[in-house]
Amino acid sequence: MSKAKLTGAVVAEHNTKDSCWVIVHGKAYDVTDFLPEHPGGQKIILKYAGKDATEAFEPIHPPDTLDKYLDKSKHLGEVDMATVEQEEKEVDPEEAARLERIKAIPPLAACYNLMDFEAVARRVMRNTAWAYYSSGADDEITLRENHTAFHKIWFRPRVLVDVENVDLSTKMLGTKVSIPFYVTATALGKLGHPEGEVVLTKAAHAHDVIQMIPTLASCSFDEIVDAKQGDQVQWLQLYVNKDREITRKIVAHAEARGCKGLFITVDAPQLGRREKDMRSKFSDAGSNVQVGDDGVDRSQGAARAISSFIDPALSWKDIPWFKSITKMPIVLKGVQCVEDVLRAVEVGVDGVVLSNHGGRQLETARSGIEVLAEVMPALRERGWEKRIEVYVDGGVRRATDILKALCLGAKGVGIGRPFLYAMSSYGLDGVNRAMQLLKDEMEMNMRLIGATSVEELSPSFLDTRGLLAGHSGSIPSDTLGLNVYDPLEAPRFNEKAKL
Repeated sequence: MSKAKLTGAVVAEHNTKDSCWVIVHGKAYDVTDFLPEHPGGQKIILKYAGKDATEAFEPIHPPDTLDKYLDKSKHLGEVDMATVEQEEKEVDPEEAARLERIKAIPPLAACYNLMDFEAVARRVMRNTAWAYYSSGADDEITLRENHTAFHKIWFRPRVLVDVENVDLSTKMLGTKVSIPFYVTATALGKLGHPEGEVVLTKAAHAHDVIQMIPTLASCSFDEIVDAKQGDQVQWLQLYVNKDREITRKIVAHAEARGCKGLFITVDAPQLGRREKDMRSKFSDAGSNVQVGDDGVDRSQGAARAISSFIDPALSWKDIPWFKSITKMPIVLKGVQCVEDVLRAVEVGVDGVVLSNHGGRQLETARSGIEVLAEVMPALRERGWEKRIEVYVDGGVRRATDILKALCLGAKGVGIGRPFLYAMSSYGLDGVNRAMQLLKDEMEMNMRLIGATSVEELSPSFLDTRGLLAGHSGSIPSDTLGLNVYDPLEAPRFNEKAKL
């Protein structure tokens, strides 16, 4: 005989710190004992005590979170949702305006480049989601420099080369891909789209590129792996847990499920201050409080709440242990100087990602492309360039950016935010278009520089004098030129749409 469903009235009685029940996806859970352990603090849970917390839970937590972390005795059973009192929501003028903008969204065909998706996403995403995705550390100088640095490199194209047939394919960690970029790990995909990271999985398969699965995904790891098709390849991005046994289990499970690369994030012993995210008051969990009654620091916005488990004691001494627990290639993600790349070769890892975490960690850290221009000559000087695979992420918005990284010696580049923006604005169709735009640009620009395959790309195609000059002098603004320059436009919203 099936167990009778709980009523909303019964659940509503348990709305205090001493007896806290919440409803998620039509089921009730007793989270009283979990309150002190919740990384986001007690207040956000207590806000939903005795109520339906699904809307707040969904974008932040993978669906298997309660099964994994809450004892089965606290799973109280199904709730008759017809008996749950629906709270009347206050009309938020900003949200109402956003919904109107969505009705007038530009057609997908009006997006001609990756920046266009960002322009659209800024106007159609919820403020909290936009703030989380787009924020960088402190003054966001590194965030902007990641892209600007590519503009300091110029091409030296070859002419009169037969470029009728161009091959964009290459191999990354032994996997053949159609183009040298991968979908790099980005957290909380469901903030932008209800299906979250699974959308990126589908697009990666359609375009024969690799997806890196994030530790802090909104979808569960298994959901993302289950969504892959055929022999599609995925990598795992890992934030190392203070509890090494938890880390070992995550790595073992990823390997058992077929992941072909372990990317250990090494640039986040502490999370950077992302003030845009902090100002958005991501939740009501004491947003204006620096440290609440429960001792949880919430001054860092969403990022702090979801990443309190990351181990700041991670060091070079841990690398042998990682090599002992997996046969997956090991790549260090977030390396930022030549010395650490050389050390990575010496300890025997398989690759590094030159990355500053999308400008979200150390402010005024150098861009990955600038570090690459120093790293590859140092590796070649020692004859080590084939002992390690070097990747770059941060600021890649055009196929010319990809080409510049490949010419300097990178095996491939990681792209994150642009695919999130495309997904948030247009779903799977948006990500598919973004990837196809990169492929079209890449083929065109390979022809224009006079190269027919990735193997032909070399530093001889580049003039890097502007990049190698470093940050020794400021670049003055040409104010007169700016006054007469007619700026490029982003896709237009249909202001005459029937609203």
